[in-house]
Amino acid sequence: MSDRDTSLATTSPATLRPARICGQLLAAMEGSEGRRKKRKRNTTPDAIGMSIKRNLLSRATVDDPEPDDFEAWLLHQCLTAGPLTGATRAMAMDILDEWRLALASEEFRAWLDQGAPSDDAES
Repeated sequence: MSDRDTSLATTSPATLRPARICGQLLAAMEGSEGRRKKRKRNTTPDAIGMSIKRNLLSRATVDDPEPDDFEAWLLHQCLTAGPLTGATRAMAMDILDEWRLALASEEFRAWLDQGAPSDDAES
């Protein structure tokens, strides 16, 4: 049975793959986008950051880096980001934190399994 055939919540952290978590995090971004659109201030910087994060998550799902190499993979993405190095670094750090949370928290993995439900998600 593959890792994709079991729930994230019951999957051993030792067998989790960054690509799987990043795919789930992509789905979770819908709630963030809903919150961003409801704000009264100019959210262009937020949209740029979310776009960078979405791109990193998408590439991680395709590249499927080894769990032990994920931090180095993220660093490489930052070093090759050109003029967006700072923004890419910020989003890479966010993704690394979420990866570590997924490894440490069965509850977080269960929330991702449920499609990352949010009251802010757009219908």
